[in-house]
Amino acid sequence: MADKNFDEALSGLETGAAEEQGAETPRGEAADEASHPSVPALRARFGDAILHHTVFSGDEHVIYVGTERSKEILGWLAADPAQRYDLLVDLTAVDYGGGRPLEVLYQLWSTTHKRQLRVKSTVVLKDLETDSVVDIWNSADWLERETFDMFGINFRGHPDLRRILMPDNYAEGHPLRKDFPLRGRFSRAEQTRRALSMQVEDYYTPDELHVGGASSSNATAQPNAAATAEAARHHEGTPSRPNNAENWSPGTEGSAAAAGSGATV
Repeated sequence: MADKNFDEALSGLETGAAEEQGAETPRGEAADEASHPSVPALRARFGDAILHHTVFSGDEHVIYVGTERSKEILGWLAADPAQRYDLLVDLTAVDYGGGRPLEVLYQLWSTTHKRQLRVKSTVVLKDLETDSVVDIWNSADWLERETFDMFGINFRGHPDLRRILMPDNYAEGHPLRKDFPLRGRFSRAEQTRRALSMQVEDYYTPDELHVGGASSSNATAQPNAAATAEAARHHEGTPSRPNNAENWSPGTEGSAAAAGSGATV
């Protein structure tokens, strides 16, 4: 199979998916508020900021909240004695495609009251940002990094927002987005060429290289400062790092255009 044209392979990466006017994410039928003790309390406290309440699979209660107040609501759910959702079980995102907004999903559990609740908020394609909740639940740290890596959602205030699964110089965008091609943006031949050309520094931090001794050609590992300098030399955009190219740093919209947002990609 012939290789894709390079420019064609990168089509849409600069602009991201086109947002469809009026598009909405699917939601289930409204549920009885009294069926979950947290929902009436949320309505009383936050009013119209609680957009919808539904139930999936018999007992999976889901509330939809406005993104602009999502952190405030989540913080209250964690701190209020009558709620005390002290465990963030999962944090991820959902992309329905078709130009619709992405959903950020928080799966909460109260070990005090023995109940669970799922909270969802939407982020529009042109502004894939929401507040970090690491200061509420420490478990959000790597979960937000994974969601950033896979979906391109920027979590404001995260202490160390960077890729966690893909190499930090990965040039093809965010793999779980619906606008991401099934086989990637590059041809198989180009992907193979890049994979075979990558340096060990693409997969490990300088500290990890020092601990493993991989940063030195000698049996004795280099001092940490030397390992750091050696790794930095490879991160200067040299041809030996095939995913590095001028202006290639996927940003919050899965594109190089948003790379200057301040997040370390």
